[in-house]
Amino acid sequence: MRAAHRPSIYKSHLFIYSIRAIFRLRIRPTMVPAMTTANIRSVSSGVNQSGVRDHNERLLLTLLQRHGALAGSDLARLANLSPQTVSIILREMEAEGLLARGAPVKGKVGKPSVPMSLAEGGVLSIGCKIGRRSAVLLLADFCGTVRQQLQITYAYPLPERIFSFVREGLSQILASCSPDERRRICGIGIGVPFELWKWNELVGAPAEEFSLWKDVDFVTELADFTDLPVSLVNDATAGCQAEHVYGRGKEFRDYAYFFVGAFIGGGIVLNNTVYQGHRGNAGALGSLRSFGPQGESQQLIDVASIHLLETRLIENGHDAAELWTLPQDWSRFARFVEPWIGRTAQELARASLSVCAVIDFEAILIDGAFPDQVKLELVERTRRYLINQDMRGLIAPRVEVATVGFNARALGAAASPLFDRYFLNGNIRLSA
Repeated sequence: MRAAHRPSIYKSHLFIYSIRAIFRLRIRPTMVPAMTTANIRSVSSGVNQSGVRDHNERLLLTLLQRHGALAGSDLARLANLSPQTVSIILREMEAEGLLARGAPVKGKVGKPSVPMSLAEGGVLSIGCKIGRRSAVLLLADFCGTVRQQLQITYAYPLPERIFSFVREGLSQILASCSPDERRRICGIGIGVPFELWKWNELVGAPAEEFSLWKDVDFVTELADFTDLPVSLVNDATAGCQAEHVYGRGKEFRDYAYFFVGAFIGGGIVLNNTVYQGHRGNAGALGSLRSFGPQGESQQLIDVASIHLLETRLIENGHDAAELWTLPQDWSRFARFVEPWIGRTAQELARASLSVCAVIDFEAILIDGAFPDQVKLELVERTRRYLINQDMRGLIAPRVEVATVGFNARALGAAASPLFDRYFLNGNIRLSA
């Protein structure tokens, strides 16, 4: 039977070959490169059984962090997991000391439900903010409560003084912790401006001194005096992270965050997750374009930062260091603060629309290293200026007051080790 079919098969192949040859002559050459030359990035990789378990544990911890105490049945519903799976994971995390059991809630059909919550002392972390005018080192617990805090101020930061402060401060913090508390410290997060050495002119530092930052490896430097895992994050992104975890960020899915410090910076949240970007520099809102008095091109950092108020105070014979003293009180500088708020609000209104032209943010959150009354006035003025902007093609976002405040960057840095080990990060990172 096979031999009888061979001639027809041969003829069929010959016919197909002839047709392809005829039509190939009519195909015009193309300038599109072959797909084999493209660098195709993978969107994700498979997850094995242990990866699924880790994901589910992080999911439950994240839900408890965002919603507060919840019964196992509520967690199962929110996580879309079976009650049995949730019950097993909760028991194991309670045994590890990560969760605390609440009082049984009666009044419903069946057995009383028992709410579970994050154990405040279940995990501790260290956060360090390295700013242009001050540095903060703090110890925070699983719920974001600051247990200890140290601060120094300076004219400008240099590596030797910063690492000396971290070394001595860490030793002081650890000495006051019990052995069990020391075992529960999961890491140290460092919030620092990226490419710090480029800002010497704005902070008034000699270029040769500030250039020392260029070759600094934070992980190596800290390894000299601690074996804690180190997480490095942009300082403004850290502030955004703190607001998202411990402040009003839970109210919005997508928003832009401005932190007005010595230099203004920011962060962005997409789909309930602080997005850091391919190189960790997403949300570099201080680099948004603006204009100077003569129409010259400038960045937002040049026209909407506290260093402008600082300069004005110095020109009028005041001690600008008082701006950074805790607790903050700017009332004696009111005649300088008021016009600074007006100018900053105008710039924030324009910047808010600029970022919304790229991503349809539902809200803009504003925080900063200033007293609450200054923040409230700044937000209110930004709202008023926003109304008068040209919004053709745009939907105006809500402008809201962020709540974490002065400590946002240090607290957000402390949250970084928690995300590395315990909380869910929704970013899908493309592998190189």
